[in-house]
Amino acid sequence: MSHDAMRGYATGLIAALALAGCTTVGPNYRLPDKAAARAPVAQAPFREGGALAEATPLPPRWWHLYDDPVLDGLEEQALAANTDLRGAAANLARARAVTSSVEGAKEPDFSAQFGVQHARLSGESYLLPDSLPVANLGSGGIEMSYQIDLFGRIRRSVEAARAQEEAVAATRDAVQVTVAADVARAYIGVCSAQEALDIAGAVLALQQRSLEISQRLTHAGRGAVGDVTQAEARVDLARAALPIHRAHARTALYRLAYLLGRAPADYPRAAEACRHVPVLAGALPVGDGAALLRRRPDLRAAERQLAAATARVGVATADLYPQIGIGLSSGSTGFLADLGQAAANSWSVGSLIHWTFPGAGARGRVKAAGAEADAALAHFDGAVLGALRETETALAAMGQDRDRVVALVAARRGADTAADQARRLRAAGKSPALADIGAQQAALVARSAEQAAQAELASDQITLFLALGGGW
Repeated sequence: MSHDAMRGYATGLIAALALAGCTTVGPNYRLPDKAAARAPVAQAPFREGGALAEATPLPPRWWHLYDDPVLDGLEEQALAANTDLRGAAANLARARAVTSSVEGAKEPDFSAQFGVQHARLSGESYLLPDSLPVANLGSGGIEMSYQIDLFGRIRRSVEAARAQEEAVAATRDAVQVTVAADVARAYIGVCSAQEALDIAGAVLALQQRSLEISQRLTHAGRGAVGDVTQAEARVDLARAALPIHRAHARTALYRLAYLLGRAPADYPRAAEACRHVPVLAGALPVGDGAALLRRRPDLRAAERQLAAATARVGVATADLYPQIGIGLSSGSTGFLADLGQAAANSWSVGSLIHWTFPGAGARGRVKAAGAEADAALAHFDGAVLGALRETETALAAMGQDRDRVVALVAARRGADTAADQARRLRAAGKSPALADIGAQQAALVARSAEQAAQAELASDQITLFLALGGGW
């Protein structure tokens, strides 16, 4: 049989067997009706948030809502250079390669071998009494094998590999979501620490002024030594607060450097200039439960893992049935001068059926795969419920902290008014200097409380954006 004839025969045989292979055992994947994601309550608007949230879609790059060019630049740098994201991208590339490898099982395998030798063969191996002459010998051949996927084992394996690849891609997106939130949180940490440092510096200056006044009064015989001692203690306490805020600022800057894929010494200098916590104006776009379930990449990863586990049930089920393959080979073996001649040529067409009669072990693997799918569904349901809980909790915390900020803003404004009034009385000679300083101290205390509350509110907002899965 010629090579062309053998090729045509093989092609026809493969096509016929492939057409016969129309059975795919195991369950076809669809999200179960009992899944938590299908529940109406999971699709509904959020309960918490009130006037602080609106059902409009969350923009992918939510940090633009702060209208802060420095923050925008830091986010873009982190998304381009963060080491965790680089690792996630490498994991995705590996998953794609694994999928390609599994898909390769659908194609025929070809192999070729060629050899030449100068040798004397054993005469007795050919049942001859005399020795054979030394000769130049050669051999060559091409083989093809093909696995007939009669029961869908390969198809289910490819299905599982693709779903796993999509789960890895979703995991990469989840890393991006986390990195975006961490960058914003670190940047706000810098801004908050710098603002707190400015307030602490103002408090120190005021305490030093109070000490000077107490010292002058004591020297003039109008004050007690104890007043000076107390004023000195207040100065020391105020000075002790400065290193804490500096340390917080440095920690946040070094955190930013890490997130941007840099060494600590190469921290972003632009962030160091921030001295006020960014504030969002207006309600936050949060969407609803249905949008949350579509957007969060960790939920997509859990759903794809469920799909992969379901496909592996089919793989285990297909192992209960025979595996059928065919093989074709063509070659030439003999004297080197005769290679390719009819006398030296050979060919074969064959098939192989491999079937291990299924016992308790094979059936147990099917049950184990089914249990794995049940566990994947439970994990997906837990992820859905956890996402809803995280979002509602973040909305509730943000609402309460917003109310706290409103109250502290009112208190700070009242303290500022009282300080202004005390300053006017002092200027008019109707109030002592220490009363003026006391009013200014009260105003700074109110400002410090407001600043801390604003920083906490900003942190709540970032926690909400993280819970919503924005940033990819």
